[in-house]
Amino acid sequence: MTRRRIGILGMARSGMAVLRDALARGQDCLVYDDNDATLRAAVDAGGSRGTPNDVGSLDALVVSPGVPLYFPAPHPVITTAREHGVPLTSDIDLFAERLGDRTVVGITGTNGKSTTTALVQHLLKAGGRDAVLGGNIGKPVLDLDLGGPERVFVLELSSYQLDLAERIAPAIGVLLNITPDHLDRHGTFAAYIAAKRRLFSLQPESGIAVVGVDDGPCSTIADELEAAGRRVIRISAARALERGVYARGSELVDAMGAVPRSIADLAGIASLEGRHNRQNAAAAYAVLRALDVPEADAVRGFAGFTSLPHRMATVARAGRVRFVDDSKATNPEAAIPSLSSFADIFWIAGGKPKPGGFAALLPHLAAVRGAWLIGEAAAEIAATLPTTLPVDHARTLERAVPAAYAAARASTAAEPVVLLAPACASFDQFADYEVRGDTFAALARDLADREVAA
Repeated sequence: MTRRRIGILGMARSGMAVLRDALARGQDCLVYDDNDATLRAAVDAGGSRGTPNDVGSLDALVVSPGVPLYFPAPHPVITTAREHGVPLTSDIDLFAERLGDRTVVGITGTNGKSTTTALVQHLLKAGGRDAVLGGNIGKPVLDLDLGGPERVFVLELSSYQLDLAERIAPAIGVLLNITPDHLDRHGTFAAYIAAKRRLFSLQPESGIAVVGVDDGPCSTIADELEAAGRRVIRISAARALERGVYARGSELVDAMGAVPRSIADLAGIASLEGRHNRQNAAAAYAVLRALDVPEADAVRGFAGFTSLPHRMATVARAGRVRFVDDSKATNPEAAIPSLSSFADIFWIAGGKPKPGGFAALLPHLAAVRGAWLIGEAAAEIAATLPTTLPVDHARTLERAVPAAYAAARASTAAEPVVLLAPACASFDQFADYEVRGDTFAALARDLADREVAA
């Protein structure tokens, strides 16, 4: 579709990729952003500063994922575009227009989607397939090379991206799990579920749905899709399935045929520790089998998979003490997997709280030996925790990490773990969860270096 003049709303990572792509195609680009510094950078890169009066002249408005479409209110530029009948689109759909018959795997879920996306791509490459990842992880889609017709695009798709999508058509759609999140953007849990479910409405009739069934919303979606005649591969990390792929301890079981078979043992693979990663592995294996990758090729790459940064990644060791960075755990449900994965945890938590409180963490604190709390949420978390759990209001990572390490080192645990699993967003003290994780890792490595030098 030819567009001579486009507007781009939101000039962060994906918006800048749209700008680069559009300028290379000779299009006139008007750029919009509420942040003056970001807007200036977009103008310096070749965009023209747009005004509200320009919106009606646009052939399309490309909306970045972080910009609200409906709740709590549409961005004013979106409202003006709708009033003038200007079509809204996204980088994901611009990319979709160029794909031809290339295969897309779309992966979403509240937690685990980045790891699963990376794992699917890794397993495909280990199995000899040409695969590229992008979307909400890695490069923005418009920076990806289309490659040849056999290339498989493995895309992480957030609820924000799915809200905008109309044209992307994943041959394989993966929904890992749904727990309350991003309610400040979607308004209600029902609206958030609907955004995630959109993944399957975008698929062609021949599309295959891979759905985790360990939570109520996803289990219901799997039932609804199957009742509508869709092919569904159920996955579980919590129970055996009559049909699907599930984890039995550290074993991965293929029950898609007549007889369930153990097809891989994930024990000892540090990057796939924890029940949540068993679900990620089950999903990734199901995707490869849905793409007709032979079983032996589908499991070949598990042992060589490396953890993504800030997702339950071991960043340092100091004697017996292990430091684990799970900074990507930006809500309570996301922190539960790492809290459930180790025997003796010296836990660092806190930051900017999300709606819903911290009560969901209470059943998962058996291994926690103490909590070092930082950021805005410290008092709220402390008020939620059992009174028998030692709590230190450390306030900052710079204070929390050495204090938690000292307690871990003084313990009798065989392998005490100083765990950063904040259960909160980072924006009260850090630019993002990555900076928070990098800060934790630097502090941990400094302590480890001192241990060696002592």
